[in-house]
Amino acid sequence: MEKILFDQAWRFHLGDPTGARWREPDYSTWRLLDLPHDWSIELPRQPDAPSQASGGYSQMGRGRYHKTFTAPEAWRDKQVWVEFEGVYMNAEVRLNGELLGRHPYGYTSYHYDLTPYLKAGEENVLTVLVDNDCQRNSRWYSGSGIYRHVWLHVAGPVHLDPWDVFVTTPQVSAEAATIAVETAVLNASETRQTPILRSRILGPDGSEAASVETPVPVGGGQSKAVAQQVELAAPALWSPDAPALYRLESSLLNGEKVLDAVTTPFGIRTLSFDAEQGFLLNGEPTLLRGGCVHHDDGVLGAASYDRAEERKVALLKASGYNATRCAHNPPAPAFLDACDQLGMLVIDEAFDCWREGKTPYDYHVAFADWWERDIESMVRRDRNHPCVIMWSIGNEVGERNGHSDGEAWAHRLADAIRALDPTRPITSAVNGSREQWPWAQTDVVFDALDVGGYNYQERQYRPDHERKPERVMYASESTAGEAFEHWMSVLDLPYVIGDFVWTSLDYLGEAGIGRVHFEGAQGGFLGDYPWNQANCGDLDLCGFKRPQSYYRDVLWERGDKLYIAVHEPLPEGQEPTITYWGWPLVAADWTWPGHEGETFTVDVYSACERVELFANGQSLGTQPTGRAERLTGTFEVPYEAGTLQAVGYAGEEEVAACELETVGAPAGIRLTADREALSGAGDLSYVTVEVVDGEGRRCPNADHEVFFTVQGPGTIAAVGNGNPVSEEPYRGHTRRAYQGRCLVVVRADGEAGTICLRAQADGLDAAEITIGVSISGSE
Repeated sequence: MEKILFDQAWRFHLGDPTGARWREPDYSTWRLLDLPHDWSIELPRQPDAPSQASGGYSQMGRGRYHKTFTAPEAWRDKQVWVEFEGVYMNAEVRLNGELLGRHPYGYTSYHYDLTPYLKAGEENVLTVLVDNDCQRNSRWYSGSGIYRHVWLHVAGPVHLDPWDVFVTTPQVSAEAATIAVETAVLNASETRQTPILRSRILGPDGSEAASVETPVPVGGGQSKAVAQQVELAAPALWSPDAPALYRLESSLLNGEKVLDAVTTPFGIRTLSFDAEQGFLLNGEPTLLRGGCVHHDDGVLGAASYDRAEERKVALLKASGYNATRCAHNPPAPAFLDACDQLGMLVIDEAFDCWREGKTPYDYHVAFADWWERDIESMVRRDRNHPCVIMWSIGNEVGERNGHSDGEAWAHRLADAIRALDPTRPITSAVNGSREQWPWAQTDVVFDALDVGGYNYQERQYRPDHERKPERVMYASESTAGEAFEHWMSVLDLPYVIGDFVWTSLDYLGEAGIGRVHFEGAQGGFLGDYPWNQANCGDLDLCGFKRPQSYYRDVLWERGDKLYIAVHEPLPEGQEPTITYWGWPLVAADWTWPGHEGETFTVDVYSACERVELFANGQSLGTQPTGRAERLTGTFEVPYEAGTLQAVGYAGEEEVAACELETVGAPAGIRLTADREALSGAGDLSYVTVEVVDGEGRRCPNADHEVFFTVQGPGTIAAVGNGNPVSEEPYRGHTRRAYQGRCLVVVRADGEAGTICLRAQADGLDAAEITIGVSISGSE
């Protein structure tokens, strides 16, 4: 099957075209662009936007896409489909004016058969109407438009469907593995055919590991399911530490002629969930160091570039995570590909609601008619990914206590998934009732599950284990402020297999849920404009680590054993209110001009038995930093420019040290690209921009406005910083530094050459960086 990327050269119009909807618009006036595309991130945020704080005060609305293409004459006898990986939302698709279908859910992938209306050898027009006008339909920033890839699939009359190839590993040991393959062969011709199905397995090194062939008699206009099985010796097992990937090459043959072929990556691994032994991956006890992630790609909005999805996973891996929960919808395929390749365990989640809605126009309006098709899309699309270890049927659904026939719906959804994939457990994220009804009423949903997800319910672990000793549990959501309690439960209780913080990466929308404010205890759940980010991520919107991420390093006993967190000076006479998802206003910063002699509270996060703090070489005493102290020592320190050093001890032995120092005046700019070589249109380089002093140290208080210019075959795709209340746009050529840094995302435009990015700001030495672009082959 030929798979053709169909992202290039679409025309776009925001809003309904002028004139009647049935009248052909003047497409020449429409904007020309490449996908993926999120129009909401391009528009200015507004205090009165209908999306409100949930959507980050972003504008949504309606948009139309139009693509003209010539179908080769060779397609006249072919089957042709278009695949949309994700369109937000309410997509209406037409080919040459003929309605192909409508798809309400913004997060599932789907296909349409173009064959009946396709004009081979002629020009064709594919149009997509996207309607995100009814607000609110989400509790977070959704973005708007065709925000994931679009593909064409072309095959002969006898062909395979990539979603109908299913690989499982029913028997696995260090010595051998049984690989079972279920494949559907489709015959769109009018006559009976008997192709040979060849399933060839290639090992991680690319060599052939096994092969099997089966003749498949299939009648005209029918499909035939084929089961095959092979044995592999000494398999390489997939795990986060060693993500070994195999490839299944499925081919349909007529003699020596290849009628169709599909390649399916997969991994060999075993999963076991047990209340006595916990979670075993390949027979090894594995604690889930997890984080929840929304679908957006930070400063890019919802636009899902492959590199952006890969970077998300790489950032999580670098911060110690081995698991992620896709909240609260199926992710982009590129995200799961990256999890397979880099080694990240995944909970793949279907919905944020069932029939009981949370906003006026969310998925509940379509659930009854569409849940089965969307479940099928998620499972059939994603079931070959070794990274996926659980399927989640929902998040904090209103029916979790049996309300609105919740018990029956929980079983209905769980059974639908088991029919498509019996190899993975079913879970759901369940929260409480704020004491409105007894927690035990949630048993009606938990009883449909294989593993119980607990949102902010660590206090229920022990009593639930007494009631339900066979139940396997994990924190499907927790806060950074309660990270210590949740992780201690994971360490102490074998039936609690992990902790997923809300959230590992910050996200757009649900604005200010993790803020510190001074309105008093009655401050609202979300922040007023200009708040636009949630501000609850361990990593901020640019991917920069925040203090709570360093605390988690200490908690997980990975990386540095010490971190110095200085509490920022507060407005005189005011006490801060930290929201439930927030973190104190602290920073690894000892540069506070104008505050000389003032006393600062300094926390030291420590994985050591005790810690000693020094100011300019003078000891300020020693504090224990064990469990009783929640791995934190607190000191009161008069501010004086110089150095602040923490030393950690095990017994009398010094085992760790870290230091802050007062930096000089801002002098220049430093640019650091995460990748200095790009390939192909749409490839990205994330460039960190830092304001530095004369010795090259980042100035944590610098807020210069930085101006960017680009020369060569690339553009600036986005700019941003970690400031959750900035009113600056994410598209443009300027960005103000926040805590001494900001971010520029450079996008290759599809031509080979060298991109030169220049950054300058008033009073600072400018900086330049070059990024090479090479183009090999065609997409």
